[in-house]
Amino acid sequence: MAELTKFGVPIGGNPTTSLLMPKLQYRFRVTFTQLGGANTADTVTHQVVSVTRPTLTHEEITLDVYNSRIFLAGKHTWEPITIVVRDDISNNVITAVDKQMQNQIDHHNQSAPIAGAQYKFSTVIDTLDGNNDEDPGPKVLDKWKLAGCWITSTAYNESAYATSDAMTINMTIRYDNAIHMDGAGTTRLALQEISDAASAYTGATV
Repeated sequence: MAELTKFGVPIGGNPTTSLLMPKLQYRFRVTFTQLGGANTADTVTHQVVSVTRPTLTHEEITLDVYNSRIFLAGKHTWEPITIVVRDDISNNVITAVDKQMQNQIDHHNQSAPIAGAQYKFSTVIDTLDGNNDEDPGPKVLDKWKLAGCWITSTAYNESAYATSDAMTINMTIRYDNAIHMDGAGTTRLALQEISDAASAYTGATV
């Protein structure tokens, strides 16, 4: 096994060390709160096929100065995520999705909710370590918490005689904010550290 320590990348003249085990794409869990107005949506969690993780994009602010330009970060946008779920034979998933879409707008009566709080839900994407024992159970390596979620697009895939694939539902979810946390549920930068950095930045320049 000592040979495996030679496969890393040498840095700064130090001896090469072992590579760390990467997180694997298929070890994950997606949970929902108030999807379709329900307190829990475990049946949807069990039928998740894939999910994209959040993407953050900043607008650019351009300051034209003497002989050059300076670029600053403007307002940011959390890009929508896509979730693919299997359509189970008991209609649990499709019912939850239908209830959510009904909460967003009542198509039959052409009635819409007064405020977003009446239909928005939250989503958590956990990266797991692969353990499945009852005790201690799977360890969460890191997680994304998405707040203010609602479905912008729902696609019920086709029926076809020429395939044996499961029927799926593709959902595009827009959200207001996302927070990345470690397995213990803490953010990467503590609030005190942010406060200290802000107070020390009195003579701010571009």
